[in-house]
Amino acid sequence: MYGAGQSPQDVSRRAVLGSAAAGLAATSGCMQRLRTLAGNKESPAVSLSIKTRPADEDPGAMHIARQLETWFDTAGVDTTVQPVTATELYRQTLLNHEFDAFVARYPYRQITADSLYSLVHSSFAAERGWQNPFGFADLEVDELLTAQRRQSDDRRAETLASLQKQLANACPFLVIGTPDSIRAANTTRFSGWTGAFGKSPLRLLTLDRADPEATTLRLVTTDSRVTRNLNPLMAPFRRRGRITSLVYDSLARQYQGGLVPWAGVDWEWDTSQPDGPVLRVTLRDDLQWHDGETLTAADVAFTYRMVADTSLGAFEQAVPPTRYRGRATVVTAATAIDERTVELTCTDCSRAVAERALTVPLLAEHVWRERASKADIGGVGIGAATTEALVTDAIPPVGSGPLQFDTASDRESLRLTLFEDHFRTTIDPADSVAASALDPPFDAVEVGFVGSDSTAVELVESGDADATAVGVGSDLVRTIGRADDLTLLLDQGDSFYFLGFNVRSAPLSNSRFRNLLSHLVDRQYLVDTVFDGYATPAVSPLAGTGQVPETLQWEPGGTVTPFLGSDGELDTEQVRSAFREAGYRYDTGTLLQS
Repeated sequence: MYGAGQSPQDVSRRAVLGSAAAGLAATSGCMQRLRTLAGNKESPAVSLSIKTRPADEDPGAMHIARQLETWFDTAGVDTTVQPVTATELYRQTLLNHEFDAFVARYPYRQITADSLYSLVHSSFAAERGWQNPFGFADLEVDELLTAQRRQSDDRRAETLASLQKQLANACPFLVIGTPDSIRAANTTRFSGWTGAFGKSPLRLLTLDRADPEATTLRLVTTDSRVTRNLNPLMAPFRRRGRITSLVYDSLARQYQGGLVPWAGVDWEWDTSQPDGPVLRVTLRDDLQWHDGETLTAADVAFTYRMVADTSLGAFEQAVPPTRYRGRATVVTAATAIDERTVELTCTDCSRAVAERALTVPLLAEHVWRERASKADIGGVGIGAATTEALVTDAIPPVGSGPLQFDTASDRESLRLTLFEDHFRTTIDPADSVAASALDPPFDAVEVGFVGSDSTAVELVESGDADATAVGVGSDLVRTIGRADDLTLLLDQGDSFYFLGFNVRSAPLSNSRFRNLLSHLVDRQYLVDTVFDGYATPAVSPLAGTGQVPETLQWEPGGTVTPFLGSDGELDTEQVRSAFREAGYRYDTGTLLQS
């Protein structure tokens, strides 16, 4: 019954093994069929949502987004444009990171090499505000960002060139171009408008009085947020801080291309300390806050602690502000030595980078300390613990700058008056900023809100306002130029429009996919059609700083990401070929996920 040498147990074991093998074979066949079915199942289409402000808030951004939608759709990417208000765009993109892509204008005056550090370094990817809102992480970029902070001269230029090339290829965001600043000014009451809205807000204080009875400078704006929020720690989208920087002083100011003493009359370096180089700053005499309290070195030391962590150590994790993070990271400790001397211990970086930390706005400790408490903002959906310092509108503001708060009416107006106890009245005539600070030709500044650019220009032309506080559309250039009492203020732009990507999830987590999208954008076409030529195409965020390598200088068809077409028209076959080479497939013109 049994074979030679076989026991009943052997036969039983062989039967069980045979049954198991048959079962495995059946399972294997089933799995093969499932794999075949899965392979035949069509991949989902690639889709993309672009968020931006409505046309009545930012016509340039909306026009760019609509054109991008057309180009991306042509490439087979199912694209939709989602208009959201400035407040919602701020919340969804900079706070909650709920977006695929967004079109916006970088809100601050011209970006610097060091401000790129907080914009794209991976250590800021989890933070809120303009600290790496893209969630971008690239080891090579991180190393280059860190290296350029320590270097100077030719070595830094080489590092910055490599950094810009890496960013252009990895493409966490795509620079579109820098619009010219177009404003209207009436010369009846005040003159000397040329350059008044330049890079330094101090230039606004250098106007000449044409009408002896004109005592109030009247500005008009299409951005209502200045009437309801003067918090210097909050990250705006459009407002660029001109008014708040005249309300809040800093230890030093950028002026005429350099850094000059301001509330800090002088500073010196001490490199003998064991914890790192120390920047010792001496304050001016008799500094005062707008509420009459004395501004001391203790307030300055408090400022740097608040800019590093608005909870002042009360939370388990630091709660940094949504602005000034790059500058704050170079200061590891701030100590008041006496009432007029503060020491800032700095990280291992160049002196030029460290001294940039002197430009953060000074905060009154007796006002801001209570704002370190946890904020109760039910229903807003911020998604993380935050402090009162980051949600307060700071109205009325208590600063120490040359302008002080008077009154405000939400979505109507803001009135500021000259702070008579500001040191501008006693500044040393030999100081390089004396000419811009000694004798403003007005006693007050009023900023009125209107709903459109055309209305703003009409008010200036009629004499009911002296100038537009923010830039207006290029379609109004002829209107301004033809009016007898109007001066057309046309300045080279100092901030750029861009398309930002959320690289935290597919398909935008794929750098090659983002790079391909950048080839679908004709910058020159956007400049010509969106801004009527009153803009400059750009590839690098450092365009206009003199730090862009030749290979990244704007040149039609010669950039690192040339347009796959001509005159705004995509070459469909060329585009599809590029995506296929990257591993993507098409289904009747629709791009499928790889």
